[in-house]
Amino acid sequence: MLRNRITRVVVVVAAVSLLAGCTGGSDEGGGGEEVTIMGAFTDAQAKAFQDDLDKWSETSGISATYDGNTDFQTAVVARATAGNPPDVAIYPQPGVLKSQTQSLFPLEDLGIDVEAITADEANGLGTIAEVDGQTFGLPFSINVKSLVWYNPAAFEAAGLTVPTTDAELTAVQQQIIDNGLGYPWCVGLEAGAATGWPATDWLEEYVLRFGGLDQYNDWIAGDVLFTSPLVNQAGTKVADELLAPNKVNGGGASAATTSFQTAGNQLFVSGAENGQCFMMRQGSFISDFFPDDIKAQIAQNDLSNVNFFQLPSPEGTDVSMLGGGDLVGAFTDSDATKQVVEYLTSKEFGTNGYASQAIFLSPHNDFDASNYTTEFQKNAQTMLKDSAVFGFDASDQMPGEVGAGAEWTELTSWFAGQKSMEQAFSDIDAAWPR
Repeated sequence: MLRNRITRVVVVVAAVSLLAGCTGGSDEGGGGEEVTIMGAFTDAQAKAFQDDLDKWSETSGISATYDGNTDFQTAVVARATAGNPPDVAIYPQPGVLKSQTQSLFPLEDLGIDVEAITADEANGLGTIAEVDGQTFGLPFSINVKSLVWYNPAAFEAAGLTVPTTDAELTAVQQQIIDNGLGYPWCVGLEAGAATGWPATDWLEEYVLRFGGLDQYNDWIAGDVLFTSPLVNQAGTKVADELLAPNKVNGGGASAATTSFQTAGNQLFVSGAENGQCFMMRQGSFISDFFPDDIKAQIAQNDLSNVNFFQLPSPEGTDVSMLGGGDLVGAFTDSDATKQVVEYLTSKEFGTNGYASQAIFLSPHNDFDASNYTTEFQKNAQTMLKDSAVFGFDASDQMPGEVGAGAEWTELTSWFAGQKSMEQAFSDIDAAWPR
């Protein structure tokens, strides 16, 4: 589900034997037309997506064909440059979409009522791909990251209560430490060449909460520095959560060398001597890396040993959700293209079968959750609905040398104790292309 991150972090789960490229272009008019769609997902997900489109085609009369590419970001730019783009493209990262606004049509120019489509979405979702007051893309599927995974059976055995406020979260951590139960947090930053990216999510959580959506977006744009009071406040909060004594087994240095894929396994062991930890803030995709017996339980919607709650927001800040998603943009302005984009970005998409994919979460609060097949999807939908703000992953929108470069390495150095927070943040600012 962390597809925007997975696209960049090649060591992560990407199942990328994608389908071949497609031929773009469609004529003006209505039913019976063909619309080509290019994206960056494949296999079972691609089949489910096509099946959903085929079901929709039965009533719309429009034939929509999905194709993927093993190197979507390069291919979609190359095809647009060559004058042979698909009709519709699905972007896992807004940065690539925004780089193509000279080729894409503003959705308003297609006659799409953006305000109506996004009326039931959390603040921030409808403006992810807004450039100069025009909307070049809207999400059709999102993923959420502000999840704290825990083992309900372990919580019950330890006499712990799921926190609903930031103060309660602090109290639970202290209870774990004082009673010698283990460690409050499971944390892993190691991801091969992408080591450090999980730390960026932690920082983003609190920049979004303390700064609100406007300052969060200013930070993404480079107008708010890492050395600013806001980001320092967020960093201090991260340090309080993770780098204070006894918060993580082995401290920040151990977290820096622990694989993000296996860090959560310690939720399912027992005893401090075995490295038991009780909570892990991580995106919805992480369940793919849990032990096989836990994944089998998840498949049966058995949540007795694994579940999640939303990371609480500090007092006085908005309930916020950090996440990512897939954005739909249009290279042609035919009526058929308009109808495909409207369907993909509507609360109806998924009701023709695609919601059976565990990776799918509708951006719409009014989406009929009965179409989901997992409790995780339903729970995440409720949390999203209760969130006032949605922040799209910041490092995925920053320049590559920052968001996928200096920030990863400098935050890792900070966690490992090789640099102070202040020095790490200063060095990230120095890497910003200006």
